Amino acid sequence: MNYQFLRGDNWRHIWVVGDLHGCRAQLDAALQARHFDTDEDLLISVGDLIDRGPDSPGCLDLLQQPWFRAVRGNHEEMALAAINHNEILHWMMNGGEWFWQLQGSALISTRHALKRCAELPLVLHLQRENDIVVIAHADYPASHYAWEHELDWQQVMWGRNRINHLMQGEGEGIAGAQAFYFGHTPLQRPLHRANLHYIDTGAVFGNGLTLEQLQ
Repeated sequence: MNYQFLRGDNWRHIWVVGDLHGCRAQLDAALQARHFDTDEDLLISVGDLIDRGPDSPGCLDLLQQPWFRAVRGNHEEMALAAINHNEILHWMMNGGEWFWQLQGSALISTRHALKRCAELPLVLHLQRENDIVVIAHADYPASHYAWEHELDWQQVMWGRNRINHLMQGEGEGIAGAQAFYFGHTPLQRPLHRANLHYIDTGAVFGNGLTLEQLQ
């Protein structure tokens, strides 16, 4: 599944959060501070739930919560390549060593959770009352958004061309939706240009975790 459709009127408030990278306690504190209601509210992740931080299994547990949705990030993609195709070194070099330290039931349950990441969409389409919000991990590599439009999926998870140009004062927004939210590139503070919003503020590196309210 490359695209997933959500209707905003199914929830009271909707939040989007930057790359978690195992920072579950930081997320829980942020949700509590915002009076997040698990019965009425929704949290959307831009991906990269795992690696580098202290609690990757705790972040994977979010996938079982009815109030949580996520797109697949490049770190989930590296984990899947390691588990399914034995491409272990690439993941290990990018923060995946925690998985190989697990034992027993923790290892088994986490392996199952990681395999479920293959079912995560690459693009999430949030239909609000009068507009559309698009969430992807790194980029939506096109000049115009369209539902189920075919893309370079590697660029969706890994691409930095657009943000690099924006940081140099070049480039523009993407047509076809009110707003786009991405993570992937750690920043000191969120980057907002036109209708593009980059919200990975490097929580795992000691910076704050960014949550933006969409509804």
